Amino acid sequence: MLTLIIFIIVLSVLVFVHELGHFIMAKRAGMKVEEFGFGFPPRAWGYRPKNSETTYSINWIPFGGFVKIQGENGEDQADPRSFSNGKFWAKVSVIVAGVVMNFLLAALLFMVINVRGARLSVDDPVVAARATDVQINIVDVAPDGPAAKAGLKPMDQIIGFDDPATADVAPEITPNSVEEVQSFILAHKGEEIHMYMYHAGDTGVPDFIFLTPRANPPPGQGALGVILAKTGLVRYPWYEAIWRGFQDAWYGLTAIFGGFWMILKNLLTTGKTGAELSGPVGIAVATGQAARLGFNYLLQFVAFISLNLAVLNIIPFPALDGGRLLFIIIEKLKGSPIPKRLEAVVNTVGFALLIALMIYATTKDVIKFL
Repeated sequence: MLTLIIFIIVLSVLVFVHELGHFIMAKRAGMKVEEFGFGFPPRAWGYRPKNSETTYSINWIPFGGFVKIQGENGEDQADPRSFSNGKFWAKVSVIVAGVVMNFLLAALLFMVINVRGARLSVDDPVVAARATDVQINIVDVAPDGPAAKAGLKPMDQIIGFDDPATADVAPEITPNSVEEVQSFILAHKGEEIHMYMYHAGDTGVPDFIFLTPRANPPPGQGALGVILAKTGLVRYPWYEAIWRGFQDAWYGLTAIFGGFWMILKNLLTTGKTGAELSGPVGIAVATGQAARLGFNYLLQFVAFISLNLAVLNIIPFPALDGGRLLFIIIEKLKGSPIPKRLEAVVNTVGFALLIALMIYATTKDVIKFL
C-alpha cells in the first residue's frame, strides 16, 4: 500500500509540473485558460476566483493534472485569445513548456541530491578525494545466483568475511577494495563462506549470512552472481550544486535520447526493442524499490522519470506534445492550416497505439512480478 501511495504522489507531481508549464506559458501568451485541474475528472471541487476566467479544480482520479485552453483542438479560430488563433511562437512556447518544466524539475532534484550527498563510484581520483563513508556495494544481482538466493539486493554493503574455518562474531577479513572481495570469493569456490553485510538503508548490527560461491558459474556471471563497486558519499556546497544539477539533468537527458534512438533503431532493423519496456506496474514497483533504498535514491529515480517524460513528450508522435508541435511547424511551412479532421484522425490513431503499447507493457509487468 505504501508503494502505491508513493507511486501516486510521484506520478501526480510529474504530470502536474508538466501541465503547470503549459498553464504558465498559455497565460503569458494571453490565451484563455478555461480550467487548470489537479487530477482527472470527475471533478471533486472547483473554484473560480472573482474576475477570473479560469476554474481551478481538484478531481477524483489522482494522477497528475490537465490544462484546458480555449481553441486547443482547433475550434474558436475567430477568437483572438484562442490557442488556434495564436501566433506561431506563442503556440510553440505553450507546447514545449511542459517538457521544459520536466527538465527543470529533474535539475532541481539533482541539486538537492548534490547538497544532501550522492553515492558515486570512487574509481575517479577526483571523486575519491571528496568522498566520505566509503563502502563496497553490490550494484547488481544475477537471478538465481547464490547472492540472489541469499536475499542480497542492489546497494547492499559488504563489510567483511570470516575465515570458513572459524566462527568468530566479528569479521576477520575487512576488504578495502572490490579486488580483495573478489580474491576472497575466488579462493573459496565451492566452500561455504561467512559474510557480514548491511542491507541498503540499514544501520546498527550487521547481518551475518552463509554463501557458497559457485565453482562453475554461468558465462557472464561471477561465483556469487553479483557486480560490485567501491562507492562514497559525495556532497557539494549549494552554489556548486546548482550548476551540477543542470549538468546532471543534461547528461541524463542526452543518455535517454540515446536510449530511445537505440530502441527505434533496433525496431527498424530487428523488429525488437532490444530493451525491457515497463508500464505503470513496473514503474510503481521500481518506485517502491527506490524508496526503500533511501530518500536520495527516490529523488534520483523521480528525476530520471521526469527526464523520460520530457523525452517521450517531445518525440514527434501523434497525441503527444511533439506530435502537436510537428503539426504546428508543418502549418507554418505550408502557410495554411492542416485539416482538423485529418489531425484528429492521426491523433486518435496515435493515442490508440500508445494505449496498446501501455497494455502490452503492463501485461508483461504483471506476468513478470506475479
